[in-house]
Amino acid sequence: MADFGGPDLEAFRAEAREWLEANFPKSLGKDVAAQAAALMSPEKPTGDLALWKERMGQKGWGVPTWPKAYGGGGLSAAEARVLAQEMAKIGAVNPIGGMGVGMFGPTLLEYGTEEQKQKYIPDIATGTVRWCQGFSEPGAGSDLASLQTKAEDKGDHWIVNGSKIWTSGGQYADMIFCLVRTDQTKKHEGISFVVFSMHQPGVEVRPIKLIAGNSPFCETFFTDVPVPKENLVGPLNGGWTVAKRLLQHERSGMNGGRSGGGGSPVSLGVMAKTYVGEDEAGRLADSDLRTRIIMNEIDRRAVQQTVQRAALEAKGNSGPSAATSIMKNAFMKATQDHAELTLEVMGHQGLGWEGDTFSEEERTAVRTWLSGKAGSIYGGSNEVQSNIIAKRILGLPDLTQSR
Repeated sequence: MADFGGPDLEAFRAEAREWLEANFPKSLGKDVAAQAAALMSPEKPTGDLALWKERMGQKGWGVPTWPKAYGGGGLSAAEARVLAQEMAKIGAVNPIGGMGVGMFGPTLLEYGTEEQKQKYIPDIATGTVRWCQGFSEPGAGSDLASLQTKAEDKGDHWIVNGSKIWTSGGQYADMIFCLVRTDQTKKHEGISFVVFSMHQPGVEVRPIKLIAGNSPFCETFFTDVPVPKENLVGPLNGGWTVAKRLLQHERSGMNGGRSGGGGSPVSLGVMAKTYVGEDEAGRLADSDLRTRIIMNEIDRRAVQQTVQRAALEAKGNSGPSAATSIMKNAFMKATQDHAELTLEVMGHQGLGWEGDTFSEEERTAVRTWLSGKAGSIYGGSNEVQSNIIAKRILGLPDLTQSR
């Protein structure tokens, strides 16, 4: 079908609308925020949400532009945008997500063998297998290439020993994509990219409790974990290149660019009127706060528009570029500012942690604000992104290399 509108695209819109009408449980469209929150929960969905996930997985529309041969939707970028628009109209959130969709899947489509794609992509497209990331280590965070988790060659397999930290969702994951050292004599050129099961002897996961009260991250330990040779993604000792592309996909996914319906049903401006009040003209009574909320909304929309423009410009198989570092920093700044403004709007009600004097929305706002602080670090810290922008986009000299 065509990418630039016209009868073919309108025909697809009618097809998508008809399919959604027949398959999206209407009960879910009543509360978009609750739908999104349930999908982010570590618990497996139940009821109508489970039915919706199953139907989208079977259709392939959870990953609409991935090839049909691996369980994707096989849609063009224009068709995927139409699908997202039609989903948004009825309050449908894409139920297929996670690291498999946002990070590993796109990377495997580029670097994986045909056998690997056939083995792993269909389960990602249906959301039946959960993935986690094994990159950072206690002694290798921003300087990731210093990682020491070792894969020792045993002929037809490797034996992996070492540890990772900040393993998001490690306690719930079925599989891990992991960077390991396969050559001790080189730094970047001695790293390989492998995948293996989290459900095997020698893998130990310890959740880390954060200040927000939850445990989204873990310490992960590997003791004599066997990894088959066919689980190598990309060339031996070529894992750094694969990892860099995966991180671009990760940063792209942090920009709010995921397709599907959704978004908070109550804007910050409307919420502010509830807590702060209105003036005689029906505007938010606090003019300074009103201005700052408007400026934040402009920033957030500008980031969203930039993400969409970048997606349109990324023709062919070029994938994300270093520009994702700009968008990651901009998106996190706008998101953190939004969380700060939310608590300011709520006033003393924005200080609640527990108890009946605070609503669920107020308690969630505090936890969201605290959890959001990590956004400046994960996926590569703000400083790391600034270095990437300076070197790869602005072409500035690397002073660390000239010393």
